Amino acid sequence: MSASQAHLEVCVDSADGALGAQLGGAQGVELCDSMVEGGTTPSLGMVRAARRVLDIELHVMIRPRGGDFCYSELELEAMADDIAAAREAGADGVVLGILRTDGTVDVERVAGLVAVARPMRVTFHRAFDMTRDPLEALEALVELGLDRVLTSGQEASVPRGLTLLRELVELAGDRIAILPGCGIRSHNLAEVRAKTGARQFHATAWAPRESPMAYRNPRVSMGSGQALREYERNGTSVEGVRALVQALAP
Repeated sequence: MSASQAHLEVCVDSADGALGAQLGGAQGVELCDSMVEGGTTPSLGMVRAARRVLDIELHVMIRPRGGDFCYSELELEAMADDIAAAREAGADGVVLGILRTDGTVDVERVAGLVAVARPMRVTFHRAFDMTRDPLEALEALVELGLDRVLTSGQEASVPRGLTLLRELVELAGDRIAILPGCGIRSHNLAEVRAKTGARQFHATAWAPRESPMAYRNPRVSMGSGQALREYERNGTSVEGVRALVQALAP
Protein backbone atom coordinates (compact mmCIF):
# COMPACT_ATOMS: atom_id res chain seq x y z
CA MET A 1 0.00 0.00 0.00
CA SER A 2 1.51 3.33 -1.07
CA ALA A 3 1.53 6.42 1.11
CA SER A 4 -1.39 7.86 -0.86
CA GLN A 5 -3.59 4.78 -0.59
CA ALA A 6 -6.15 4.28 2.15
CA HIS A 7 -7.53 0.98 3.36
CA LEU A 8 -11.07 0.59 4.70
CA GLU A 9 -11.96 -2.38 6.89
CA VAL A 10 -15.63 -2.86 7.74
CA CYS A 11 -16.67 -4.67 10.89
CA VAL A 12 -19.47 -7.16 10.16
CA ASP A 13 -21.34 -9.86 12.05
CA SER A 14 -22.39 -12.19 9.23
CA ALA A 15 -21.37 -13.59 5.86
CA ASP A 16 -24.11 -11.45 4.29
CA GLY A 17 -22.59 -8.41 5.95
CA ALA A 18 -19.15 -9.38 4.66
CA LEU A 19 -20.53 -9.62 1.14
CA GLY A 20 -22.21 -6.23 1.56
CA ALA A 21 -18.89 -4.70 2.62
CA GLN A 22 -17.21 -6.13 -0.45
CA LEU A 23 -19.96 -4.88 -2.76
CA GLY A 24 -19.62 -1.44 -1.21
CA GLY A 25 -15.93 -1.28 -2.07
CA ALA A 26 -14.21 -2.05 1.26
CA GLN A 27 -10.74 -3.58 1.12
CA GLY A 28 -11.30 -5.86 4.08
CA VAL A 29 -13.68 -7.04 6.79
CA GLU A 30 -13.42 -7.94 10.44
CA LEU A 31 -15.86 -10.76 11.12
CA CYS A 32 -17.33 -10.89 14.64
CA ASP A 33 -20.23 -12.27 16.59
CA SER A 34 -22.17 -10.53 19.41
CA MET A 35 -21.54 -6.94 18.45
CA VAL A 36 -23.57 -5.77 21.47
CA GLU A 37 -20.63 -7.04 23.58
CA GLY A 38 -18.05 -5.34 21.40
CA GLY A 39 -17.51 -8.40 19.23
CA THR A 40 -16.70 -12.03 20.05
CA THR A 41 -15.46 -15.01 18.04
CA PRO A 42 -17.79 -15.95 15.16
CA SER A 43 -18.63 -19.58 14.49
CA LEU A 44 -16.39 -21.62 12.20
CA GLY A 45 -19.32 -22.07 9.86
CA MET A 46 -19.69 -18.29 9.57
CA VAL A 47 -15.97 -17.88 8.89
CA ARG A 48 -16.13 -20.47 6.13
CA ALA A 49 -19.25 -18.91 4.62
CA ALA A 50 -17.62 -15.48 4.59
CA ARG A 51 -14.45 -16.86 2.99
CA ARG A 52 -16.48 -18.46 0.21
CA VAL A 53 -18.00 -15.14 -0.86
CA LEU A 54 -15.05 -12.81 -0.25
CA ASP A 55 -12.23 -11.80 -2.53
CA ILE A 56 -11.11 -9.09 -0.08
CA GLU A 57 -9.26 -9.53 3.21
CA LEU A 58 -10.95 -11.48 5.99
CA HIS A 59 -9.84 -10.89 9.58
CA VAL A 60 -11.52 -12.95 12.29
CA MET A 61 -12.16 -11.74 15.83
CA ILE A 62 -10.71 -14.06 18.48
CA ARG A 63 -12.45 -13.15 21.73
CA PRO A 64 -14.15 -15.96 23.67
CA ARG A 65 -16.53 -13.71 25.63
CA GLY A 66 -17.46 -10.16 26.40
CA GLY A 67 -16.09 -8.27 29.38
CA ASP A 68 -12.45 -7.76 30.30
CA PHE A 69 -9.37 -9.06 28.49
CA CYS A 70 -7.84 -11.16 31.27
CA TYR A 71 -8.45 -14.80 30.36
CA SER A 72 -8.33 -18.17 32.10
CA GLU A 73 -6.19 -21.02 30.83
CA LEU A 74 -9.25 -22.76 29.38
CA GLU A 75 -10.23 -19.58 27.54
CA LEU A 76 -6.70 -19.30 26.14
CA GLU A 77 -6.91 -22.87 24.90
CA ALA A 78 -10.18 -22.05 23.15
CA MET A 79 -8.61 -18.96 21.58
CA ALA A 80 -5.69 -21.00 20.24
CA ASP A 81 -8.10 -23.56 18.77
CA ASP A 82 -10.21 -20.80 17.18
CA ILE A 83 -7.09 -19.23 15.65
CA ALA A 84 -6.03 -22.54 14.14
CA ALA A 85 -9.54 -23.08 12.77
CA ALA A 86 -9.60 -19.58 11.24
CA ARG A 87 -6.26 -20.22 9.56
CA GLU A 88 -7.44 -23.54 8.16
CA ALA A 89 -10.62 -21.85 6.90
CA GLY A 90 -8.54 -19.42 4.84
CA ALA A 91 -8.69 -16.25 6.94
CA ASP A 92 -6.09 -13.61 6.15
CA GLY A 93 -5.71 -12.57 9.76
CA VAL A 94 -7.00 -12.69 13.30
CA VAL A 95 -7.81 -9.95 15.80
CA LEU A 96 -6.99 -10.55 19.47
CA GLY A 97 -5.84 -8.98 22.71
CA ILE A 98 -4.83 -10.11 26.19
CA LEU A 99 -4.03 -7.93 29.21
CA ARG A 100 -2.52 -8.55 32.60
CA THR A 101 -4.42 -7.47 35.67
CA ASP A 102 -2.16 -4.41 35.98
CA GLY A 103 -3.32 -3.05 32.62
CA THR A 104 -0.24 -4.02 30.60
CA VAL A 105 -0.11 -6.22 27.52
CA ASP A 106 0.25 -9.88 28.47
CA VAL A 107 3.31 -10.30 26.29
CA GLU A 108 3.91 -14.00 26.97
CA ARG A 109 0.36 -15.13 26.23
CA VAL A 110 -0.01 -12.86 23.19
CA ALA A 111 3.27 -14.25 21.84
CA GLY A 112 1.92 -17.78 22.21
CA LEU A 113 -1.20 -16.96 20.18
CA VAL A 114 0.79 -15.10 17.55
CA ALA A 115 2.88 -18.23 17.05
CA VAL A 116 -0.31 -20.21 16.43
CA ALA A 117 -1.61 -17.57 14.02
CA ARG A 118 1.34 -17.21 11.67
CA PRO A 119 1.59 -16.82 8.72
CA MET A 120 -1.72 -14.92 9.10
CA ARG A 121 -1.55 -11.27 10.05
CA VAL A 122 -2.34 -10.39 13.65
CA THR A 123 -4.15 -7.29 14.86
CA PHE A 124 -4.28 -6.29 18.53
CA HIS A 125 -7.84 -5.10 19.12
CA ARG A 126 -9.25 -2.40 21.40
CA ALA A 127 -7.97 -4.11 24.51
CA PHE A 128 -5.26 -1.56 23.68
CA ASP A 129 -7.66 1.18 24.78
CA MET A 130 -7.81 -0.39 28.25
CA THR A 131 -4.05 -0.39 28.82
CA ARG A 132 -2.60 1.84 31.53
CA ASP A 133 0.08 3.34 29.28
CA PRO A 134 -0.61 3.37 25.51
CA LEU A 135 2.95 4.25 24.54
CA GLU A 136 4.33 1.39 26.63
CA ALA A 137 1.71 -0.93 25.11
CA LEU A 138 2.59 0.18 21.59
CA GLU A 139 6.25 -0.67 22.08
CA ALA A 140 5.32 -4.06 23.50
CA LEU A 141 3.24 -4.84 20.41
CA VAL A 142 6.01 -3.68 18.09
CA GLU A 143 8.43 -5.97 19.91
CA LEU A 144 5.98 -8.83 19.50
CA GLY A 145 5.90 -8.25 15.76
CA LEU A 146 2.18 -7.61 15.46
CA ASP A 147 0.89 -6.10 12.24
CA ARG A 148 -1.80 -3.66 13.37
CA VAL A 149 -3.34 -2.01 16.42
CA LEU A 150 -7.07 -1.23 16.44
CA THR A 151 -7.70 1.75 18.72
CA SER A 152 -9.97 4.70 19.39
CA GLY A 153 -7.12 6.60 21.01
CA GLN A 154 -8.21 5.44 24.48
CA GLU A 155 -11.39 7.50 24.24
CA ALA A 156 -15.04 6.57 23.75
CA SER A 157 -14.71 7.24 20.01
CA VAL A 158 -12.06 8.11 17.45
CA PRO A 159 -13.14 11.76 17.08
CA ARG A 160 -12.38 12.20 20.80
CA GLY A 161 -9.05 10.40 20.59
CA LEU A 162 -7.47 12.25 17.67
CA THR A 163 -4.57 13.70 19.65
CA LEU A 164 -3.34 10.34 20.95
CA LEU A 165 -4.02 8.67 17.61
CA ARG A 166 -1.79 11.18 15.85
CA GLU A 167 0.96 10.53 18.39
CA LEU A 168 0.60 6.77 17.97
CA VAL A 169 0.78 7.00 14.19
CA GLU A 170 3.96 9.09 14.40
CA LEU A 171 5.60 6.79 16.95
CA ALA A 172 4.59 3.64 15.09
CA GLY A 173 6.05 4.77 11.78
CA ASP A 174 6.47 1.76 9.52
CA ARG A 175 6.90 -0.63 12.46
CA ILE A 176 3.19 -1.34 12.99
CA ALA A 177 -0.02 0.03 11.47
CA ILE A 178 -2.38 2.10 13.59
CA LEU A 179 -5.99 1.34 12.69
CA PRO A 180 -8.39 3.97 14.08
CA GLY A 181 -11.78 2.46 14.86
CA CYS A 182 -14.97 3.28 16.80
CA GLY A 183 -17.23 6.16 15.89
CA ILE A 184 -15.91 6.62 12.36
CA ARG A 185 -18.62 7.75 9.95
CA SER A 186 -18.62 8.98 6.38
CA HIS A 187 -19.04 12.58 7.57
CA ASN A 188 -15.95 12.53 9.81
CA LEU A 189 -13.63 10.07 8.05
CA ALA A 190 -11.80 12.69 5.97
CA GLU A 191 -11.09 14.71 9.12
CA VAL A 192 -9.89 11.61 10.99
CA ARG A 193 -7.55 10.81 8.11
CA ALA A 194 -6.18 14.35 7.95
CA LYS A 195 -5.70 14.79 11.70
CA THR A 196 -4.21 11.38 12.49
CA GLY A 197 -2.12 10.62 9.41
CA ALA A 198 -3.41 7.04 9.49
CA ARG A 199 -3.79 5.07 6.27
CA GLN A 200 -6.02 2.24 7.50
CA PHE A 201 -9.48 2.73 9.02
CA HIS A 202 -12.03 0.50 10.73
CA ALA A 203 -15.75 1.29 10.67
CA THR A 204 -19.23 -0.16 10.64
CA ALA A 205 -22.00 0.66 8.20
CA TRP A 206 -25.06 -0.46 10.11
CA ALA A 207 -28.62 0.00 8.97
CA PRO A 208 -31.68 -1.47 10.76
CA ARG A 209 -33.42 -4.33 9.01
CA GLU A 210 -36.86 -5.66 9.72
CA SER A 211 -37.37 -9.40 9.99
CA PRO A 212 -39.20 -11.08 7.08
CA MET A 213 -41.29 -13.01 9.61
CA ALA A 214 -45.02 -12.64 8.91
CA TYR A 215 -46.10 -14.44 12.09
CA ARG A 216 -44.75 -12.80 15.25
CA ASN A 217 -45.26 -13.74 18.89
CA PRO A 218 -45.19 -10.49 20.90
CA ARG A 219 -45.04 -12.31 24.27
CA VAL A 220 -41.60 -13.87 23.83
CA SER A 221 -38.10 -12.45 23.35
CA MET A 222 -35.04 -14.60 22.72
CA GLY A 223 -32.67 -12.18 24.46
CA SER A 224 -32.55 -10.06 27.56
CA GLY A 225 -31.83 -6.35 27.52
CA GLN A 226 -31.53 -6.27 23.75
CA ALA A 227 -30.77 -2.97 22.08
CA LEU A 228 -32.99 -4.00 19.18
CA ARG A 229 -36.51 -5.37 19.10
CA GLU A 230 -37.01 -9.10 18.57
CA TYR A 231 -37.89 -8.70 14.90
CA GLU A 232 -35.26 -6.11 14.01
CA ARG A 233 -31.51 -6.38 13.62
CA ASN A 234 -28.64 -4.34 12.28
CA GLY A 235 -27.15 -5.29 8.95
CA THR A 236 -24.28 -3.91 6.90
CA SER A 237 -25.46 -1.35 4.37
CA VAL A 238 -23.82 -1.46 0.94
CA GLU A 239 -24.69 2.21 0.49
CA GLY A 240 -23.16 3.02 3.87
CA VAL A 241 -19.92 1.30 2.89
CA ARG A 242 -19.86 3.18 -0.40
CA ALA A 243 -20.23 6.47 1.48
CA LEU A 244 -17.20 5.56 3.62
CA VAL A 245 -15.18 4.60 0.54
CA GLN A 246 -16.13 7.87 -1.13
CA ALA A 247 -14.99 9.78 1.96
CA LEU A 248 -11.53 8.24 1.52
CA ALA A 249 -11.31 9.06 -2.18
CA PRO A 250 -8.42 11.41 -3.11
